[in-house]
Amino acid sequence: MIERQGQLWDFWNNGALCCVTTNGSVRHDGKAVMGRGCAYDASQRFPKLPRQLGALLTVLGNKVYYFDDYRLFTFPTKRRWHEKADLELIARSASQLIALTRGEFREIYLPRPGCGKGGLAWTVVKPVLEVLPDKFIVITNNGRNAKRKTHTD
Repeated sequence: MIERQGQLWDFWNNGALCCVTTNGSVRHDGKAVMGRGCAYDASQRFPKLPRQLGALLTVLGNKVYYFDDYRLFTFPTKRRWHEKADLELIARSASQLIALTRGEFREIYLPRPGCGKGGLAWTVVKPVLEVLPDKFIVITNNGRNAKRKTHTD
């Protein structure tokens, strides 16, 4: 794992693969709850994503998924949207991400999982992510001021 300054969507806009932190909650209409942080940004950029993720969560559960059309991975940090981030879930998501990306992808950018809206300190989360190889770049500033572009499907 490498740490780097930057904005998640700036890297994405430049062609990078990115992760967005998510939870396992699905609304009554079948859409994944993506109401805050980089998950919210992703839902605005990719309007079909909440329904697509909601379907996967309903059938297969709260785990890492890759959406090729969006160059985007999900990275579960919470079981339910209103809870604090779960360190055990973050560790499981890191292992799933490694398995899912073994040998196929180059650099993959992700925010500090669980450290924004999840309420955990980076000093607690960082040791759990030490298992990530250097192709994973954890960005230290996940501000939402990057220019938004909507992806039309």
